[in-house]
Amino acid sequence: MHDAYEPVPILEKLPLQIDCLAAWDDWLLVGTKPGHLLLYGIKKDAGTNRFEVTLEKSNKNFSKKIQQLFVVSQYKILVSLLENNIHVHDLLTFQQITVISKARGATLFACDLQVGERRATASCSLMSWAWKHRNEMLLGDFTAPDVPKSMAWCENSICVGFKRDYYLIRMDGRGSVKELFPTGKQLEPLVAPLADGKVAVGQDDLTVVLNEEGVCTQKCALNWTDIPVAMEHQPPYIIAVLPRYVEIRTLEPRLLVQSIELQRPRFITSAGSNVVYVASNHFVWRLVPISIASQIRQLLQDKQFELALQLAKMKDDSDADKRQQIHHIQNLFAFNLFCQKRFDDSMQVFSKLGTDPTHVIGLYPDLLPSDYRKQLHYPNPLPTLSGAELEKAHLALIDYLAQKRSHLVKQLNDPDPFATSPLMEGTPTIKSRKKLLQIIDTTLLKCYLHTNVALVSPLLRLENNHCHIEESEYVLKKAHKYSELIILYEKKGLHQKALQVLLDQSTKANSPLKGHERTVQYLQRLGVENLDIIFEFSPWVLKICSEDGLKIFTEDLTEVETLPRDKVLNFLKEGFKELAIPYLEHIIHLWDETQPEFHNVLIQLYLEKVQGLMKVYLSSLPEGQKHTVAAGKEAGELGEYRNKLLSFLEVSSSYEPEGLISDFPFDGLLEERALLLGRMGKHEQALFIYVHILKDTRMPTIHCMGQNYRFFFYAKNH
Repeated sequence: MHDAYEPVPILEKLPLQIDCLAAWDDWLLVGTKPGHLLLYGIKKDAGTNRFEVTLEKSNKNFSKKIQQLFVVSQYKILVSLLENNIHVHDLLTFQQITVISKARGATLFACDLQVGERRATASCSLMSWAWKHRNEMLLGDFTAPDVPKSMAWCENSICVGFKRDYYLIRMDGRGSVKELFPTGKQLEPLVAPLADGKVAVGQDDLTVVLNEEGVCTQKCALNWTDIPVAMEHQPPYIIAVLPRYVEIRTLEPRLLVQSIELQRPRFITSAGSNVVYVASNHFVWRLVPISIASQIRQLLQDKQFELALQLAKMKDDSDADKRQQIHHIQNLFAFNLFCQKRFDDSMQVFSKLGTDPTHVIGLYPDLLPSDYRKQLHYPNPLPTLSGAELEKAHLALIDYLAQKRSHLVKQLNDPDPFATSPLMEGTPTIKSRKKLLQIIDTTLLKCYLHTNVALVSPLLRLENNHCHIEESEYVLKKAHKYSELIILYEKKGLHQKALQVLLDQSTKANSPLKGHERTVQYLQRLGVENLDIIFEFSPWVLKICSEDGLKIFTEDLTEVETLPRDKVLNFLKEGFKELAIPYLEHIIHLWDETQPEFHNVLIQLYLEKVQGLMKVYLSSLPEGQKHTVAAGKEAGELGEYRNKLLSFLEVSSSYEPEGLISDFPFDGLLEERALLLGRMGKHEQALFIYVHILKDTRMPTIHCMGQNYRFFFYAKNH
């Protein structure tokens, strides 16, 4: 609770009993039981809450019975219920203008100011008329089920309280009537107009707010400490006169603001905004508003931020000062929501305010680097979060940061200056979109590790992922998330770090990265620009599994196929010579490599292999036994590789025989020499080998097919 009003005595111990009040500007009208009408001038003393009260006019013969007064200052008229008749008087002279003849026997009236006219309703039956240019016009006449005891206009409807029930009458030409609800146990209805066109309707000690359709617009009713007898709306407050005191509450939020003890108050009226009078039978008080600035200070101390915001919007400050204070209160409100552990609500307010996201992240433990976190200040100590509460808080932060991230990414290359607002004045803010994105992405990574690890990989795979490398590296290692660490390194171009982790994890039994498969896949994606890294980290795979290791250089991927083949070949020849042949076979037979150098090297490697195997083979023969098996038909690897050599010499059209012939011996591998001689165009020498040395009658025929007839004739004759 806080003080919103100060009661100041205006009239004390009035000898005549007060029956009704009305006020406008600096004037107060008092209707008394004997029928005297008193007009007081009320002037405030400068700098104090004291008033100079002057009885300006007293009309002792105004009426025998003054039941109700209503001032229409815009038209300078006074509407009154006198002896159950509706009278209209001139407000300045009290001269009677007219009596509403058709409203004879009225017990109550309600007025409503519309643009260009004044509408009133009198409760004899139920009669509505318009007052325009000081002329009355009957709008409607409705039969009432009982004597109305309280009523008020509600846009184009009239809410009427009878002894037992409330009704809503539509003033739409048809006069449709809607029964609402009972008046309550006390059978004393109370209907009061509100500033926004709605009405407050009482039911014992409860008050609900209805619109012109009779629909309740508030989730919960106001609950007074006693039954109100009168009510006045002074936004954001509703002031109710209770039997022993005046109570002040708010609708949104639902708060008891103040209780003012007065001697048997009965009536309340206002002369506009912030001018409220309360009266008992013989006393009149004015409720003087406490300054908005003082109220706001008290509300902020009491952490009543929603009401403080409403008051801040009503201040007469400059627009800039008003915006600044509203923004400050909203930040305090969002902070308080967080402290109340209403995390989603808090994040929504922070998001609308444009508060620096780092200040929001700082509300959470262990999400910001400690040196930066020390620079942040908050209005009060932060709540301690753990377990399910911390997870709930992290989920709210994730939604908030994801929204901020999306917005920042779209503006990343925006040339306009970038600025965020601090949660507390004087606290440093981030000035760079890129830097802020880095903090947001790194924080999202940490939150995902706490709440949903499955979201870590998609975040790290984003092309525009801005995670801080060292910070992310630390938390991923701490959480033993090595697969995700690999993704981080890969997206940041730290391939050597990624491959070192793969190597380290490859021998760990329980690691998801155990083995060499992930290393092979990683190396296959690196491409020509990272050839040195491929050569650095492929050897360990080639050593433990040459077949899979070779796939680093032979997989059907664009990145692999475009690697410089000469450099790959040299790398393999230097460290893994046994893989040079399968590599060359792959690029020639499957990738259609036609460069002579690769064909020449393959022939040389075949030759080297065959010569080595032949040497072993010959040494294994019994002494004196010669090699009589046909070329390529030998058992084991010798036959396999010699057959490959013969076939390649025969089918390849890209090798250079002139540079290879000298590598072949004169006393062996004659079939291969003959093929080379034939490719060089030295057919007579080739045929000589076939016919005279190898004694082979089939090969000369094959050799001469496609050559000219002379060589064929030579072969037949020999």
